[in-house]
Amino acid sequence: MTHTAAMLEAAPSSPRYDLGVLSRCIESCLDCAQACTACADACLAEETVGELTRCISLNLMCADVCDATAFALSRQATSDDAAVRALVEACVQACAGCAAECEHHAEMHAHCRVCAEACRACEQACRELLPSD
Repeated sequence: MTHTAAMLEAAPSSPRYDLGVLSRCIESCLDCAQACTACADACLAEETVGELTRCISLNLMCADVCDATAFALSRQATSDDAAVRALVEACVQACAGCAAECEHHAEMHAHCRVCAEACRACEQACRELLPSD
């Protein structure tokens, strides 16, 4: 069991979501944020950095949205359901956009391929969470 799952199970509040789906979504958001941050950094080190400015921008936006989503989903006792839903929906959009851009560069840059995979996984995890609330 991950620490995320253990913390969700240990919380005294009643869960708003299926704990397995919620735990996977939080972990996927954090994983995606890390991948996006690392991809932006790797893009900055590329000789063709000028061609990667949109990718870098979307990486950083996606990382911020994923972090915010993970943190908001971790606050089950005090969250605003409508705001959290909007944040999860925004995370779906940020991940989809970042994945599409990284997929465009994936043949040339392995870090973009890895980032796109993380974004698609997070997009899917967020989509799975939405219908269960």
